[in-house]
Formats: sequence, C-alpha cells, structure tokens
Amino acid sequence: MKEKINQFTEKHAEIWKFVKFTFTGASTSLLDVAVFSLLFYVVFRNLNQTPVTDSAVLAFLGIKYKGYMYAYFISTTTGYVASYIMNRKLTFKSNSNLLVSTILFAIMVIFTIAFSTWFGAFLGTLIKDSGHENVFIVLLTKLAVMIVPFLWTYPLQRFVIYKNKKPAEEESAIEPVSEIDSCQQTADND
Repeated sequence: MKEKINQFTEKHAEIWKFVKFTFTGASTSLLDVAVFSLLFYVVFRNLNQTPVTDSAVLAFLGIKYKGYMYAYFISTTTGYVASYIMNRKLTFKSNSNLLVSTILFAIMVIFTIAFSTWFGAFLGTLIKDSGHENVFIVLLTKLAVMIVPFLWTYPLQRFVIYKNKKPAEEESAIEPVSEIDSCQQTADND
C-alpha cells in the first residue's frame, strides 16, 4: 500500500503539492480561527463596541470597531507564521535561499494581512451595523475572508517564494564550458 502511495505521489507531484498545501492551509486556518475566536470573544470583547476614532484612513476604509481590527490582524498573522514554517518544510520541501524566501513571504503576507484585516473588519462592520451579528455569522465571515487570499498565496508560494534550487547532482552534472575550453576544442577539431 505504501508503495502505491509513493508511486502516486511521484507520478502526480504537482497534485500532491496542491493537496498538501490545502491540508496545511486547513490546519493553519483552524489555528487562525481559534486565535480569532479567543481574541474576539474574550480578549478584545470590550473593544467590539469601541469605534476607531484615531485614524481617518481606517474610518475611510469602513473599519469602525477596534475589536474586529485587532482580532483579525493578530489571528491572521499567527496563521501565516505557522503556514510559512509548514509549507517551507512539509509541503514544498524548499531548499531555496532562506533569507530571500522569508523576505518574499513577508511581502506577500504584509499585503495579505492588510487585505484580510481590512476585508474582515469591513465585513464585520457591515454585519454589526445590519444587526445580524451572531457567532455563526461572524465565524462564517472569518472563513470567507480566509479563502479569498488562496487565489494568490498558492501560486506565489509554489512558483516564486519556495522555488527550489537545482539539486546538487544536476548542478555537478552540467559543467560550464569556459571560453578557453571552447577555443581549445575548436583548435583540436581543425
């Protein structure tokens, strides 16, 4: 049975990476939702009614309540830190430059966290103002906000951030031909 699984994963390597990415995303999403719930319903509970008054930009973006903003920001950050570690080591088994991949991941995550914080707080504000706020709707909204970034996070992580270096045996098998060697071969052929 193990041999058949190994054959499948070798034959369908890209599909297998996508499946692992999805499972990693699901597990880090559970962590994200757990942290969000703890923060939103316990830690920042008193701030769910506190308006954001110190930022014209946040008010312009439709973010009205501090509890939503803080809970989304912290929970999303926690989820992405776990995602980075798991995807680098387990999903893509990346041997890319650690510093470069970390910087690229951080850029992607800064954009994604900004988007998720805005979108989540914006939707949370709409729900609160409409009078439909309850545990089910808030968590459903959180899940919706988490799914949207999947559109850009998988392609960026798979093809840019964790793009592997060539394996060592491939690098040593391809020896660069220097200009001197090329001239020597030409002279030998004459």
